[in-house]
Amino acid sequence: MPAETDNTASSGEKILSVSALNRMARQTLENRFPLLWISGEISNLRRPASGHLYFAMKDESAQVDCVMFRGRAHLMPFRLQDGMRVEAHALVTLYEARGGFQLNVEALRHAGIGALFEAFARLRIKLETEGLFAPERRQPLPRFPHRIGVVTSLQAAALRDVLAALARRAPHIPVMIYPTLVQGDGAAANIAEAIRTAASRGECDVLIVVRGGGSIEDLWAFNEEAVARAIDDCPLPIITGIGHETDTTIADLAADCRAATPTAAAELASAGYFEAQGELLHLAAILRTEMRQRLQERMQRVDLLARRLTHPGERLGRLRAETAHLATRLDAGLRQRIAASAGALQRLQSRLALRRPDLRHAQRDLDGFAARLRTSAAAGLSRRIARLENLAASLDHLSPRAVLRRGYSLVRKADGSIVRASAQLTAGDALHLTFGEGEAEAQVTRKMGS
Repeated sequence: MPAETDNTASSGEKILSVSALNRMARQTLENRFPLLWISGEISNLRRPASGHLYFAMKDESAQVDCVMFRGRAHLMPFRLQDGMRVEAHALVTLYEARGGFQLNVEALRHAGIGALFEAFARLRIKLETEGLFAPERRQPLPRFPHRIGVVTSLQAAALRDVLAALARRAPHIPVMIYPTLVQGDGAAANIAEAIRTAASRGECDVLIVVRGGGSIEDLWAFNEEAVARAIDDCPLPIITGIGHETDTTIADLAADCRAATPTAAAELASAGYFEAQGELLHLAAILRTEMRQRLQERMQRVDLLARRLTHPGERLGRLRAETAHLATRLDAGLRQRIAASAGALQRLQSRLALRRPDLRHAQRDLDGFAARLRTSAAAGLSRRIARLENLAASLDHLSPRAVLRRGYSLVRKADGSIVRASAQLTAGDALHLTFGEGEAEAQVTRKMGS
């Protein structure tokens, strides 16, 4: 069907093709509705081999078809499922080929995240206006803390990461754990109370507040105002290590120092000891080098002084005596080694003479065995030749050819069956005759006997 729009009826009215109508409708929708956020529940989700996602978004009273093309679908931070409540950033459009109203989805997020981001932004502005995040309010971290406190869940993997890092970098530092919820209802109040408890006890020099990675909902307890206030009121320096490197919470902004991960927070708390260990190793290397240089200088000075104190003639006489002594020792050592080697060689020759085999007796035995083998082989061959000749004679005696050579013949009909009685024949049958020497064809002219 043509897609042109310039068809004109006899009355002068403009007539649109279906393709042109759908194109105009699509352009109108896309111009009228910019990219917007739509909330709804996923249903009828399909994942064809093309990689595109097809689904419907619905609420209590309506639904709309949606498509998310492969390039966008691959960037999804979670796996889409039926029944999931989401917010879609989509373009309102129309699929021209079928005239179907649909949404082209650019991005998806869990429902409610937009509200969380707005709440995060409002609280951040509020606390920033109060000066809660000002750099001058941050306390310096102690370089050599005597005890480190950790605020987190006892079941959190972040606690294991922190303890492992501290055991590796500063195993001598005691660690106090202040357990708390880090997710769910009441977690924010629980975290704030744990921070206040650590501050009131005064057991630590620095406090680490940590939690592993998760979604914005999982980390939301650290975006509550109560936690930020508790961090700001705490007299102890606080290091936060919440989520992954890209996660930033209100607690991170209020803390005296923010680490990218729980492990990094432990490394910051123990950085002084770690750096001191490196400095000590460096100083020890410098000390060893300096001591070696000074020792060498003193040794050279002693040699110089010794040369000044000893007369050259005396020194030469001493060297000659030492050389003569060494020559005597060398000569004695060589003579001793030669004597020992000669004795060892004589012993080996004696042992070799005792173990040398008598080849003359062995040759006589070998000649006897060879003669016996030849005799036995000839006798065995003769016996087998005689047996073979007997078997050949027996086989020839039993051969059908031998019977035929005595004057008998083998009669077969045209179908190859052997004729054993005249009753098998009728006049006119063709026969094949096999003799002791040669074959012939024959035909039955008359049958005699039964």
